Amino acid sequence: MNNADTILKLSNIKKSFPGVRALKNVSLDVKRGEVHALIGENGAGKSTLIKIITGAYVPDSGIITFEEQEYTSLTPHLAISLGIGAVYQEFTLAPTLSVAENIFLGQKVNEGIVRDYKLMCKKAGEIIGRLGVTINPRQLVRNLSVAYKQLIEICKCLAQNSKFLIMDEPTAPLTDEEVDQLFKIIEELKAQGITIIYISHRLDEIFRVSDRVTVMRDGEIITTKNIDEVDKPQLIKYMVGRELSERFPERKESYGDIALEVKDLVGGGVGPVSFKLKKGEILGISGLVGAGRTELAEMIFGAARKDSGEIYVDGQRADIRSPHDAIRHGIGLVCEDRKSKGLLLRKSVGFNISLPIIELLSRLTVVDSGTEKEVINKQINNLDIKTPSAYQLTGNLSGGNQQKVVLGKWLANDSDILILDEPTRGIDVGSKHEIYKLINGLAEEGKAIIVISSEMEEMLGLTDRMIILYEGSYMTTLEKEDYSQELILQYASGETSLIKGYN
Repeated sequence: MNNADTILKLSNIKKSFPGVRALKNVSLDVKRGEVHALIGENGAGKSTLIKIITGAYVPDSGIITFEEQEYTSLTPHLAISLGIGAVYQEFTLAPTLSVAENIFLGQKVNEGIVRDYKLMCKKAGEIIGRLGVTINPRQLVRNLSVAYKQLIEICKCLAQNSKFLIMDEPTAPLTDEEVDQLFKIIEELKAQGITIIYISHRLDEIFRVSDRVTVMRDGEIITTKNIDEVDKPQLIKYMVGRELSERFPERKESYGDIALEVKDLVGGGVGPVSFKLKKGEILGISGLVGAGRTELAEMIFGAARKDSGEIYVDGQRADIRSPHDAIRHGIGLVCEDRKSKGLLLRKSVGFNISLPIIELLSRLTVVDSGTEKEVINKQINNLDIKTPSAYQLTGNLSGGNQQKVVLGKWLANDSDILILDEPTRGIDVGSKHEIYKLINGLAEEGKAIIVISSEMEEMLGLTDRMIILYEGSYMTTLEKEDYSQELILQYASGETSLIKGYN
């Protein structure tokens, strides 16, 4: 670090919402030019703290010192003028506008009334060049990959002369290669003297990219450490307030009859794929991003059209052409994107849980409210969903509890086959442990479970057996005793020439 002076200092910051103390005397300093990781479980107070730094929230008390100037609060406009920018998980881009227009959206590029588009593209190209990448400034944003859209968000901040960047879960939608590219860009920004607060639930990234790490829990700062002073188990203990003795809880394996059989399924660039899934088994579907994992899951659930192939449930052929057909056959799908596809965030917890079985709860056109309440409360209690009541808006829950609500709605439907697509994405380590225990418990009850995950450690630790896809093609099936990260990646990358005995 070339310059060790403090660019941002928070002193005794407090913030409360009705019934909740979100921040309790939070004090933090961030040094100029460092990558400072901010971690903690969902609900720890990270988002509230970030919104205070960017001016979205006004603290109840405390002092914000930025470049030696003291403020009792900031506004979004003031934060931007000071050089504070943020890149969030949800992009704020205009897809029908060009890259250059998005970078300078709301800004004046040239003097005069008429916009100089050529000059705008030239300046946009210069900013893009600072990141060491090549993107045509005239290209429409809607034609960019997720990774490039994220780079445009960073460029927007640079166009506003940001010297202090906040990155909130920046790698969540990225492939491994794109993550590597992002880390190179972070190093480049750091070399240019830009300070970064880096928020992520992926602890491996914290050790890879940050200089220091601050851990939050229950609205308080637990500790700040140089990254070389701690290891992963210590960080987990700081985050959850206890040691997680087993990252992946053990379970009693007991398999029953075949619950699901897929024969030569083809569609959406995937297939033919065949496999069997037993009751009480957790089957992994592995492969790199774009291998067809989600497409396969959606075909089984009837959310995507299959061109050919057969699906059998409990030995009987199931004609699944829609999600309604899948639900009728006891199949539930926990979507990769729970916020846009799995939940109605502006509806209550109870509404989301009972939605798939509303017809079963109704007599003619009237919902049996008593039975509905029993079903909802059963799932809230059994899954330990932390919510003030069944009437709480689902969007107000933490990520882990939102995921439990998605599970709850399929368990309320008495689904015997559960497909879990990225079940712990965006969830902190403590909540992940709870989700793993839930999944194990469901398997022990005899549920047949399919898990899709981009986290190799999760696939290795959670599943009993794994099928591997490469660019839509079935490669192999591995039993747990044959698991190795190297072998899985060789199959997933199509590098079969490296695999002894493969033909």
